[in-house]
Amino acid sequence: MNYPKSEKYQTPALLAKIMGPNPVKLAEELLTGHQIPENALVCDLGSGQGLTSVFVAKEYGFRVLAADLWSEPEENRKFFEAMGVSNRVEPVKADACDLPFERESLDAVVSFDSYNYFGRDGAYLDEKLLPFVKPGGMLYITVPGMKRDVHDNIPACLLLSWTPEQLDYLHDTVYWGNILEQCRGAELIELSEMESNEEVWDDWLRQENEYAVGDRKSMSAGAGAYLNFIKIVLRKK
Repeated sequence: MNYPKSEKYQTPALLAKIMGPNPVKLAEELLTGHQIPENALVCDLGSGQGLTSVFVAKEYGFRVLAADLWSEPEENRKFFEAMGVSNRVEPVKADACDLPFERESLDAVVSFDSYNYFGRDGAYLDEKLLPFVKPGGMLYITVPGMKRDVHDNIPACLLLSWTPEQLDYLHDTVYWGNILEQCRGAELIELSEMESNEEVWDDWLRQENEYAVGDRKSMSAGAGAYLNFIKIVLRKK
C-alpha cells in the first residue's frame, strides 16, 4: 500500500529509532479510517523510543501519553522537544499491566507491535486496560502474527532467528479471536490481516543493529511467508 503520511519519517535518523518492522507504516495502515477525534487524549501503549507517538501527534492531531516500560522518559522527552511536539506528547514510564492513569481518562488507546507481549491474557482488557478508557473510546492495535499458527511443527526457517519461546508471541487471527471474545467490556469492531508485511520488514532489515541483523537469517530463508501483521479494533461499551 501507499504510505503518504509516513514518507517524511523515513530518514536514517528516525528509522534508527525503530525497534522492529516499521511501526510508522503500521500506524498509518492501522489508523486508516479511524474514529478518534482530533485533540483526543490517546495512550500510545508500548511506545518504545517515541517515534509512533510523534507520528500520531503530528499527523492526526492527538494529545499523546507515550507509555513504555523499557525506554527512559527523559531521553524521549528530548526527542519530543527536537521534533516540536513536547506540548502534545508526554513520556510516561509505565508497565502495561499497572498503568498509572486516572480511571476513564483516555479517549483512545493505540498500540503498535507491542500488545502481543502483555495482552495475550483473556482478562487483560477488562482488568488492566479498559478501566482507563472512557465509554465509547476506541482501541486500535496491531500485533505481529502468523498467517496460520505453526507452533506444532515450526518451519526450520523461523528457528534460524527465533526460539520456540520467542515465536510463542506470534499467533494467527483465530488465536486472537479466542482471546478477544473473552472481553466483556468492549465490542470487537475488526480483526483482520493487514497489508503491511513485506514493506515494514524491509525497512527493519536494512537497519544495522544486532536485532535486525539477527532477524535477517530467518527472513532471507523465507520466513516472511509465514508471518503477517494483525489489526484489532475495539470500542469500549
